[in-house]
Amino acid sequence: MVGIPPGFVYIAGRLSRLVRLLAFAYASSKVWELVVGKPAPRWLRVSAFLLPIPLALTCNVLYTYLRNKREAARRGAVLAPQVKSRWPGGFDTLLTIARGFRTGHIVFDKYLQEYGPIVNFRVIFEDRIFTTEPEHIKAILVTQFNSFEKGVEFSDQLSALLGTGVFNSDGEIWKFHRSMTRPFFSKDRISHFDIFEKHADDALTQAKVRLQEGYSVDFQDMVGRFTLDSATEFLFGKSVSSLSAGLTYPNNSLSGKNEEHTNHASNVFARAFSEAQSQVMLRSSFGTIWRLAEFWSDRIQKDMEICYAFIDPILKDALEMKRSIKEDEQSTGQVCTEGGKGFLEDTLLGHLVNCTEGKAFPNSAAESTLNRTVIRDEIVNILIAARDTTASTLTFLVYMLSQHPDVLKWLRAEVLGTVGNSRGPTYDDVREMKYMRAVINVPLHGFDATHSTLFPLRRTSTEGVVWPGVNMSPPIYIPPNTLVPFSVFLMHRRKDLWGPDADIFDPDRFVDERLKYLTSNPYIFLPFNAGPRICLGQEFAYNEISFFLVRLMQTFSSIALAEDLQTRPSESGKGIGRNAHEKVIIKNHLTLYVDGGLWVRMGEASSSNEE
Repeated sequence: MVGIPPGFVYIAGRLSRLVRLLAFAYASSKVWELVVGKPAPRWLRVSAFLLPIPLALTCNVLYTYLRNKREAARRGAVLAPQVKSRWPGGFDTLLTIARGFRTGHIVFDKYLQEYGPIVNFRVIFEDRIFTTEPEHIKAILVTQFNSFEKGVEFSDQLSALLGTGVFNSDGEIWKFHRSMTRPFFSKDRISHFDIFEKHADDALTQAKVRLQEGYSVDFQDMVGRFTLDSATEFLFGKSVSSLSAGLTYPNNSLSGKNEEHTNHASNVFARAFSEAQSQVMLRSSFGTIWRLAEFWSDRIQKDMEICYAFIDPILKDALEMKRSIKEDEQSTGQVCTEGGKGFLEDTLLGHLVNCTEGKAFPNSAAESTLNRTVIRDEIVNILIAARDTTASTLTFLVYMLSQHPDVLKWLRAEVLGTVGNSRGPTYDDVREMKYMRAVINVPLHGFDATHSTLFPLRRTSTEGVVWPGVNMSPPIYIPPNTLVPFSVFLMHRRKDLWGPDADIFDPDRFVDERLKYLTSNPYIFLPFNAGPRICLGQEFAYNEISFFLVRLMQTFSSIALAEDLQTRPSESGKGIGRNAHEKVIIKNHLTLYVDGGLWVRMGEASSSNEE
């Protein structure tokens, strides 16, 4: 319904229900008049028109609760404990979640501490059964996979950003997208580091120059540019060249107010892409009533139009190239082996164009052989995974290294001992550096970029299921059509699963005796998901992070947080647990990020391996 204000769409979808209730009230007043012989008293007529809606809602809530409770008892289970709300419909809980999004607080911690690892956040009279229990997450992702889907609500909220891409689809559409992208993440394709090397060297050279000028470096901005350029070259065969705009200067410097830098095409694209993800986060907190919060306009659409202005011309060129090659082959009777043919085979965009040739897409209104919308949706989905999650992981990894110079020292020792101070790492080098893998795992554990706190992964149950009881507790019944958010982020910080130091930055937990926590239950560490929807780009991400980290260790020998520039949480704004000690403000969109950037000063390494 392009062009129709979202609020009108919401009202129109519920108008028939309202009309039926009002028609019933009107008919009842006419029956009274026929039976009694005179109109009903005014107070009764007014009540008949005003009360049916809250009365019907109350009856529906009570009936649903009693039906679910009876079904749970029949299956030998219980319902999940429900958060107690002061306001009807859990509107106070909704406001707390929305406020947490704006301030960056982890709002679910206090509820989980009070009610346990599974709790029902009933918001807008709808159940949202939230869990951090590994056995339950395993059921959603693996053992009961067919009983859960992304669902209509999830798809509706994210369609403006993700379309029908792999992260926002179910059933045959999801299988189709998955089958398209899987072959492109084979070992042969992800074990070549040429793309990483070019953009990593560019980023780190600029960082050295900036530091030599006496400025601090926004590391989050730098790796965001590195991953954006690497991702777009991997996807399109053409980089967006965000590094060509130069690194960001501190806002308090004259150079930081450079409008030419601000308006650089790549920066406009990156800002719009990030803002669209932030709006998705805010939208998700409102549940099914998000259209009322965006009554007059879709707040994501304007940002995505900026993103599409960059993507569409590249997609158009690829489609025209495919059409031209096909026409040449038909006219000459010979198979093309050069030029555009190589592009279509060597880039993900070209691979998607080849995959979609001659296909009719399920549930697609336009069954064209080359469906631009399907390809574009998939590109946007993969771009988020390839750029944002990797940049976030590197950002929080360097933040932790700035606070733990001992870990930095051991990491540099392993890197220099394996590849020296100048040689680029190979695929085998990366696999050999076990301590580096452990260091990378720590931010994936403590600051899991792919599973943010305010936007946990979600599924909707397609049928009633029972989750196993844990620690002597009874099994939990999940009714059909129930929204089920789950937080891997918070699961990773549970001390009963990871030990008393669960929220401490310590790579040794992945190599010493504490590894027993993970080996005894592998589902307590899920940075890349599990089951049929496990991340296809897992090894690609590890390789990209590892390559950049090696180059960083070869280039710089020390990292310190620029606390005079860093945006820091106020005393009243600090959270609980680990968050109470953070020196940066952590916020969420689809991934975690540092509010205001991560400003660091880094000491340049000498040319000798001995330091």
